[in-house]
Amino acid sequence: MRLQGARVLLTGAAGGIGAAVAAELARKGARLALLGRNPADLQALLGQLEGGAGTAHGVAVDLLDRAARERAVDDCREQLGGIDLLINCAGAMSFCPLVDEDPAILERIVQLNLAVPMLLARQVLPAMLERGSGRIVNIGSTFGSIGFAWFAAYSASKFGLRGLSEALRRELDGSGVGLTYVAPRAVRTGFNNDAVYRMADATGMKMDDPAWVASRIVNAIEHDAKDVYLGFPEKFFARLNGLLPRLVDGGLRRQNQVMAPFARGS
Repeated sequence: MRLQGARVLLTGAAGGIGAAVAAELARKGARLALLGRNPADLQALLGQLEGGAGTAHGVAVDLLDRAARERAVDDCREQLGGIDLLINCAGAMSFCPLVDEDPAILERIVQLNLAVPMLLARQVLPAMLERGSGRIVNIGSTFGSIGFAWFAAYSASKFGLRGLSEALRRELDGSGVGLTYVAPRAVRTGFNNDAVYRMADATGMKMDDPAWVASRIVNAIEHDAKDVYLGFPEKFFARLNGLLPRLVDGGLRRQNQVMAPFARGS
């Protein structure tokens, strides 16, 4: 997909990966509509993007508010004159035993990570299908291929997003509208709390820089990629888990024991 002049709707734009993706797209000359929850963070991002080759428009919105979300997308579509590319980057995560989790947080994770991308795709697809062109990009996770202990809600939502991406790609086959699913491993951003960072140090979990991840996401878009898994050996184990999940059970048992005190807050 050619990004020069492309009209892009990006959610989670003020987050670590989202802001890096926005910067990369601006350098490519894309026209950006950026959705984020925090107005101050969005304004700061727009200030950082000034002087780039592209143009950017920001809308602060709670994506879980249906009416506000639909209005925001309509506003962005009007500002851009249409949407060529939807990037679902907004998300939520919790590192906690499922039995200790706040039910409201469980619902928020599933809604934001799975239902919102589905609803946004439904909103932008009619115009893309009418034109016979466009692309939807879903930012998943290695945890969407390997179910990790203490991340049950997050893994479940990302497994769902991967399934949505696969099914919708097949549904759109031959329409001119493409779908890309990108699964990073852990990324060093504010998305992770202190317990996650301490756990990562204890287990030797590798974390990537958001700028590198953003460059891989944009490269996948430019090459009309279908599925992209980032980081080795994580992408190998993602494939292995699909074939021999019980083997991966054994491989993760010791790591799960090391992770447990951090997840429980002890």
